[in-house]
Amino acid sequence: MSGTQPDPAEAFDAFVTARGPALWRSAWMLTGDRYRAEDLVQTALAKSWPKFEKVDNFEGYVRRVMVNTYTSWWRRKWNGEVPDSDAGVDVVVPGDAPPDPDLMRALAELPRGQRTVLVLRYFEGLTEREVADRMAVSVGTVKSQASRGIRTLRNSPLLTIQEVP
Repeated sequence: MSGTQPDPAEAFDAFVTARGPALWRSAWMLTGDRYRAEDLVQTALAKSWPKFEKVDNFEGYVRRVMVNTYTSWWRRKWNGEVPDSDAGVDVVVPGDAPPDPDLMRALAELPRGQRTVLVLRYFEGLTEREVADRMAVSVGTVKSQASRGIRTLRNSPLLTIQEVP
């Protein structure tokens, strides 16, 4: 049938298939834990679904929901579900390699605000203004959190600086 609208559920599934790995990677960098990352992406997608056909930049909307959800989790000291063990299951996200383990450990040692700013600013490529808007803080706060986070990472024994020949 020509002229029919695509099924919203199919379009949403296509979005999740195409952009899910990138969303998961961002969530993993924010949370520092692959299970919480899965929960965060799933929660953000569930919260965002009602706006799927109403928002022009749906991925940006989902990412904002992810940051807001993550922020609300740590503000209320969310503990969520914690698996007893990995049970031999390794999570693999097609088309996207997990973040560097040393970087993940170094990021995990940062205060959550600094970690969030660094992930959004340098791994997601957002501007200072966009980070401030997503986190509901001032640009000055973003700048100071980024500066402190970078200084801490530079001094982290977990990260080694490799000289480029």
